[in-house]
Amino acid sequence: MRAATISDGVVTVAEHPDPVPGHGEVLVRVRAAGLNGADLLQRKGAYPAPPGSPKDIPGLELAGEVAELGPNAERFAVGDRVMAIVGGGGQAELALVHERQLMPVPTNLDWAQAGGTPEVFTTAYDALFTQCDLSGGERLLVHGGAGGVGTAAVQLGAATGAHVTATVRREEARDAVRELGAHAVIDPEGFVDHGPFDVVLELVGAPNVPDDLKALDTGGRIVVIGVGAGAKAEVNLLALMGKRATLRASTLRARPLEEKALTARAMERHVLPLLERGDLRVPVAQTFPLEAVHDAYEAFAAGGKVGKIVLVM
Repeated sequence: MRAATISDGVVTVAEHPDPVPGHGEVLVRVRAAGLNGADLLQRKGAYPAPPGSPKDIPGLELAGEVAELGPNAERFAVGDRVMAIVGGGGQAELALVHERQLMPVPTNLDWAQAGGTPEVFTTAYDALFTQCDLSGGERLLVHGGAGGVGTAAVQLGAATGAHVTATVRREEARDAVRELGAHAVIDPEGFVDHGPFDVVLELVGAPNVPDDLKALDTGGRIVVIGVGAGAKAEVNLLALMGKRATLRASTLRARPLEEKALTARAMERHVLPLLERGDLRVPVAQTFPLEAVHDAYEAFAAGGKVGKIVLVM
């Protein structure tokens, strides 16, 4: 099979042996695979794949067709349209996924949309609802609202009845984020003045955290799931205590199978029905063929997009 391959900080396409499914595993013929910030970090050598995942094939999400079933894999049939988050290896013509991590693809999603769904919607749902217990009527602030996770979070927050404010640096991208359901789309500078907020989804990183705390209401929750702008911040613990606030952080990639399976079941119960009905959308900013994987990574690194960049096989 051909796969995106990282070597010495460069992503190219190389041949690899076809993987063989083991106990409970499914071999997926990949049709599309989204790019994520973790892929850029892995290219730099800063985010190695967890044990059990390919070390040199990036890709944390994929969509495709079931090509072969391993022993005791019974949840899906050959030919079924499936999608999943994976520890790595998604940007390839074939990928192994444990059947418990797989989800059915909603019928109204094309391959590019499906390939850009699992990582961002799973991450956003887990952060907002599992970690922060967001509920209708609360005020949500989403930093980086134009990115993949940001666009997913804006829609999920609006769908649950929260009042959603999104920060988007590029003025020309703000209307697109409003169309996804954000009640207010603002410049990141001065976001504190738009609070207080019950939940802050921090996708940018450390520079925002002190002001996130200032913008938080009593009993509010901050969850950090992105550190592209920096990983070290100074936190005023007295302010945290005074607001009886919660500061959390989360990643998906290194979680064990049991926990990843729980996130997939939560997606099936709460998110896939909304996608199926068209209540949620998967904005795809750009697609690239596997052969142009270098260009795809450069486009992702350049920023300025609304939604996902997706490799199509």
